[in-house]
Amino acid sequence: MKRILPVEELARDERFERIRIEEVVFDPRNASEQAKVNTLAPSYPSAPDNARALMHGIFVGEIQALEGAGRTCWDFDTGDGSAQAPFLLKLDMARQCWDEARHCEISVKLAAHMGSYIGEFAEQTMLYEAACHPDPVLRLTGVNRALEGLAIDVFKTMRDVGDTFGDPVLSFCEDWMLADEVTHVKMGSDWLRRLTAKDPDRQKQALDFQKAVDKLFSFGGFRGERDENPVHLARNFRRLAGFSDDEITELVDIAAEAYEEAQSKANAGAAAS
Repeated sequence: MKRILPVEELARDERFERIRIEEVVFDPRNASEQAKVNTLAPSYPSAPDNARALMHGIFVGEIQALEGAGRTCWDFDTGDGSAQAPFLLKLDMARQCWDEARHCEISVKLAAHMGSYIGEFAEQTMLYEAACHPDPVLRLTGVNRALEGLAIDVFKTMRDVGDTFGDPVLSFCEDWMLADEVTHVKMGSDWLRRLTAKDPDRQKQALDFQKAVDKLFSFGGFRGERDENPVHLARNFRRLAGFSDDEITELVDIAAEAYEEAQSKANAGAAAS
């Protein structure tokens, strides 16, 4: 079996249509919308459609998280070297595969419950691309801390959406998966510190990679702590997952920076028109 499988070789059937993440993040129409209003708020006309789109995004993210965790078990020799993965790390990734497989099943059923279906929306593959990093430590920070951290924020938001719209099925399922995501992020936080305890340069490199992924996945105003941000940072759950208060504050700043950039693009687009 090939190691470090490229994203182009992921197995998908005819229901899936792929889109590049840059087409989502840097689309000025998205920047304009996200910079003005919370698109998941009950008062927003397209909120139900946006919630279904987010649910589909969660589903494809769970597939890629399953693929990424499984690849980590295979891509690296077992050991304690800089390009190896300790056996106990692989054991954690195997446990995560089990969780992600269950999340895929739950997400498919939730999508149908919300009136959606597999392939209604496009799939972007940034999560799996982060899971292809040749350094297991950077892979952990990019996936388990940055993207699984985003999943904490998204699942809490979707749980709250279920409460707001009076959907106990959505709320219960999202709350259940949220508990797993906290565990996944905590595994990433713990392994990051263990594997770089004697290598501060490698730790800095990993955290810088995490910040780059975090900024990209703030989607120019999608995540933050303003009323306009559809997804808010789940501070308490992130603390449970091993984030320090300083790290959370830094993440808020990263999200705010992405939001300001989106507003600038939206204003520039409005002026041009």
